[in-house]
Amino acid sequence: MGQIIDVIIPAFNEADAIGEVIGEIPQNLVRHVIVVDNNSTDQTANFAAKAGAKVVSESEQGYGAACLRGLAELRSLDAQPDVVVFIDADHSDYPEEMVDLIQPISEGRAELVIGSRALGNREKGAMMPQQIFGNWLATTMMKMIYGAQFTDLGPFRAITWRALEEIGMEDRNFGWTVEMQVKVLKKKISYTEVPVRYRKRIGVSKITGTVKGTVMAGYKIITTILKYA
Repeated sequence: MGQIIDVIIPAFNEADAIGEVIGEIPQNLVRHVIVVDNNSTDQTANFAAKAGAKVVSESEQGYGAACLRGLAELRSLDAQPDVVVFIDADHSDYPEEMVDLIQPISEGRAELVIGSRALGNREKGAMMPQQIFGNWLATTMMKMIYGAQFTDLGPFRAITWRALEEIGMEDRNFGWTVEMQVKVLKKKISYTEVPVRYRKRIGVSKITGTVKGTVMAGYKIITTILKYA
């Protein structure tokens, strides 16, 4: 029997995209697709359920809070997965590339795999200038402080359940992705990156689409890197 792979998709008002994202996930690869409805006021939950996902709710607004709710759902199952894949609900990632994302884990080469948009092909305009700069700043800081070889904080990522349990994720909002990477570095857990494509999202970003969201995300990412140094 192969590895058990489950997918967590945090979602806030992504009714226009969520069905497409779920539909493009390689169904022969995964056991459960968990969509965490993070206080949506549209039809996100209904469309996710119609597309075949297991939908759970998290009333506390926040990317990390939604991811933690998804992990709690997996923890409640009779059998936990071997690998958890995180992917955004806005259709900016290519779910079919999950095959490439989990390959280093399947081959025993890494326990965390980041889908790097910096190494892959990015559609023009898919990432805002502040996102590109923020990623550069964060990965440069991680290299200086921890000797890390990351090129991206990409949300499309795969990690073993064993590593997830060891690092004990806590962040409830913007620091989630970088917290995972920094804790993996601190624990000396093996990691790698694979190039992934990235396209313009469906709808408007709730973080980089606003000045406030961009500033808050940037501040949280930097303070999270320094917190564990």
